[in-house]
Amino acid sequence: MQHELIIILDFGSQYTQLIARRVREQGVYCEIHPFHLSAEAIAAKRPTGVILSGGPSSVTDEDAPRVAADFYESVGVPILGICYGMQLVAVDLGGRSEPAARREYGHAKVKVLSGRTDLFNELPFELDVWMSHGDHVTELPSGFVRTATTGDVVTAIENPERRIYCVQFHPEVSHTPLGKELLRNFLFQICGCKGDWTPASFIKEEIERIRETIGTTDRVICGLSGGVDSTVAAVLVHEAIGDRQTCIFVNNGLLRYREFEDTLQVYKDNLHLNVIGVDASAEFYAVLAGITDPEKKRKAIGAKFIDVFQAEADKLADANWLVQGTLYPDVIESVSVRGASVTIKTHHNVGGLPEEMNLKLIEPLRELFKDEVRAIGRDLGIPEMILERHPFPGPGLGVRILGDITPDKVELLQKADRIFIEELHRSGLYNEVWQAFAVLLPIQSVGVMGDFRTYEKTVALRAVTSTDGMTADWARLPHELLAAVSSRITSEVRGVNRVVCDITSKPPGTIEWE
Repeated sequence: MQHELIIILDFGSQYTQLIARRVREQGVYCEIHPFHLSAEAIAAKRPTGVILSGGPSSVTDEDAPRVAADFYESVGVPILGICYGMQLVAVDLGGRSEPAARREYGHAKVKVLSGRTDLFNELPFELDVWMSHGDHVTELPSGFVRTATTGDVVTAIENPERRIYCVQFHPEVSHTPLGKELLRNFLFQICGCKGDWTPASFIKEEIERIRETIGTTDRVICGLSGGVDSTVAAVLVHEAIGDRQTCIFVNNGLLRYREFEDTLQVYKDNLHLNVIGVDASAEFYAVLAGITDPEKKRKAIGAKFIDVFQAEADKLADANWLVQGTLYPDVIESVSVRGASVTIKTHHNVGGLPEEMNLKLIEPLRELFKDEVRAIGRDLGIPEMILERHPFPGPGLGVRILGDITPDKVELLQKADRIFIEELHRSGLYNEVWQAFAVLLPIQSVGVMGDFRTYEKTVALRAVTSTDGMTADWARLPHELLAAVSSRITSEVRGVNRVVCDITSKPPGTIEWE
């Protein structure tokens, strides 16, 4: 089925992915492409509309990113320019953009001018918006009219005949409260979208696509981590080809309390996956013995995972495909805004599996964002215990135990972490925080228990709020909750006599300690 499609041309804005998410939230499928995508390539995709993102460059720079020379004449569909996109449209079509006297960043009030404008249809004449720009349009191209201003600054322009609409502010961010309505106007009134992109339609089409890709005889391997992405990918493939997929779930000894046993049971009993559980805890502990440097721990864990997975995969000699839970942000970040010569981030290979496995790749989630994966997971019947689980680092508790790793330390941290998570669930706050966990510190301190002096370990509690993990603020948890967690840990976890709370935001800190 050919879905209606919005193409977003990326000029390097930090908000480009957010534009895509806002469009998808309206039930409209969209794709992000580098700004230099040719007009011919755009036309071949048969889009319903095109959005030009913001970006850090000044349109007056000699090397400023530009669309293809024949873009405006050839694209043939409505265009929405946002921030840098507006300045680019103005300059490309004969207007002028100049550096502003001062950079405008943050909250602003926009006055919508009287008169009919489809983009601002049914919106109030005064809007709260979010600005982030250093240039502004000082001369409009021929055929364009102003539709909104901030003081003397032109904030929105349009040419209805050419179906080109531009705004200086960012409608995609939450700081522009009515931005969603403005985007809806562009999508539905101007582009004529109907909103046919739904999790249910994706599931049906993806299952058919997997069947066509894999065929009727090929076999598939999938590495499961216990997390959302790999689980949803595995269930989709299972719906398509059943037990011709073999899943491998490795216990590296660094998972959360009973996570291996409980998740393995869900995979088998609830989701009916053909899954092999491999308890390789002892092997991981052996290669980690005496290592204290965080990066060396990560590398040791990654290398051992490859060894274990490869050994299990070798037993399935007739497998032809490898399933990976790659998401759309991974795909986007592997494509440079500046072109093929510079890459923002290499497209990650989940689990770091070696290329010499000679397996063809199948990535059923590569068109989806995280929130869409969760929605699809619910439609597939995946339990909330997996879908709503907080993010967990690949090296697991290996980077939450500062210093060397031993089985005793892992058991101690698992128990402390379990208590923290239990109390968060009990208080109804688990889903209010992005991530929460305990960290075992490499220090001991004096305490007193009963009539005895103790000299035991310290556990730090870490809880943050975030939307995407790129930035985070420490969660303001109720004192009563923290008191309950501290009391239970010091009472129930032998070897811990002190609990502290990490109140560092990101930046300057990171979410994980290592």
